[in-house]
Amino acid sequence: MFRHQGKTRTLYHNLRIASLLSFIAGIVNVVGFFAVQRLTTNVTGHFAYFMDEFVKLNFGQGLVYFLYIVFFFLGSFASNFIIESVSRKSERYMYVVPVVIESALLFITGTLHAGWVSAHPDTIAFGLLFAMGLQNSLVTTISNAHVRTTHLTGLFTDLGIELSQYFFYKTREHRQRLVSSMRLRLTIIAFFFTGGIVGGIAYAGYGLQILAAAAGILLLGLFYDSLKFRVLLLRRKIKKG
Repeated sequence: MFRHQGKTRTLYHNLRIASLLSFIAGIVNVVGFFAVQRLTTNVTGHFAYFMDEFVKLNFGQGLVYFLYIVFFFLGSFASNFIIESVSRKSERYMYVVPVVIESALLFITGTLHAGWVSAHPDTIAFGLLFAMGLQNSLVTTISNAHVRTTHLTGLFTDLGIELSQYFFYKTREHRQRLVSSMRLRLTIIAFFFTGGIVGGIAYAGYGLQILAAAAGILLLGLFYDSLKFRVLLLRRKIKKG
C-alpha cells in the first residue's frame, strides 16, 4: 500500500492505506482534543480563530492559532521534501522515513507525563498538527491525490457530488468509476469515525498513551507492507528459477 505508484497503483492499494491512516487520524483527532482541547488534525477552525483574535487585537493568542496552521504546513512540506530527497537515493525507502517520523512523534506524545501535557497544551498541539500534516502530504503523494485522511469536509463534499452524479451518468464505465470513488471515500469516513470511537473510549482508561499504541499500529502497517513486498519478490524469484 505504501510502495505502489502511478499506473501500478489500484483501488485496492488506496483502500488499504486509507483504512490505516484514517483510523490513526481519527484517534489523533479525538485524543488530541480530549487531552489539550485543541483541533489536532486540520487547520480550518484554527484559521477562523486566528482571524477572530486578530480582529479583537489579541495578537498573542492570534499568533498561537497562526502557529497551529504553520506547523501543519511544515509537516506537509517536510514530508514531501523527505520523499523527494530520499527517492533520489533509493525509491524503496522514500515513504518509510515520513512514517517513522510520524510514529516517533505520536509515541513521544503518548509517553509524556500528564503534568507536562497540562502545562504545555500548545506544544502538544504543534507536534500533533505537524504529524498530521506529514501524514496528509504523504498519503496525498502516494495515492496521486485520491486519498486524504486527516479531515472530512472535502470528503463529504466529494461524496455528495459523486452520489448526485450517479443519478445522471448511465454508462457502465462511468458508474463503476463513481462507485469505486464513493467506496474509497466511505472507507476513509468509516475508519476515521472508528478511530475516533476507539480513541475516545481508550482515552478514558489510558489517556495520551493511546497515541503510543497508534504509533505501534502505524509501524505494524509499514512492517506488513515491507514483508508482503519481500514475499512477492521471493515468489517471482522462485518462478523465474
